[in-house]
Amino acid sequence: MPDTEEHRSGCPINLTLEVLGDRWSLLIIRDMMFGDRRHFRALLTGSEEGIATNILADRLHRLTRLGMITSAPDPGHKQRLRLSLTEPSIQLVPVLAHLGAWGRRHLPASPELSIRAELLERGGPPMWSRFMDELRELHLGLPRPPGTPSVLDELTTAYETEAARVRES
Repeated sequence: MPDTEEHRSGCPINLTLEVLGDRWSLLIIRDMMFGDRRHFRALLTGSEEGIATNILADRLHRLTRLGMITSAPDPGHKQRLRLSLTEPSIQLVPVLAHLGAWGRRHLPASPELSIRAELLERGGPPMWSRFMDELRELHLGLPRPPGTPSVLDELTTAYETEAARVRES
């Protein structure tokens, strides 16, 4: 991972927090991972938390510099950049699954925003592994095992179903 910054210490937890411990970085990775948001505008308008344009631009630049995401011209629209997760970001799936499970159990999380965390917790490491394979295919162009069902589709359908249920009640 490219890095020229000084570090407070060599503690692995400290080093991780220096990369991901700000208010927005993990949320951007979450939205790219679970929301398949691959463009600046999609990240900006799709943010549940309402990230500001300048903050998003800064975090995308920082995450790129740290090797957590990459950007390249979008093949479908040459004037837009398409963002991709890198392998280090994809390997955060178990961390995000644990964070989501903890938050769902201990904090006032909404049902529709908790459903993916619940499914990932129930699915455990086998589901996390399938999801990482799927993200590698989507973001890195690596083929996943044939016949593997889409975890992203399952999580998205569960979220949409739960959101519709909450709206109706």
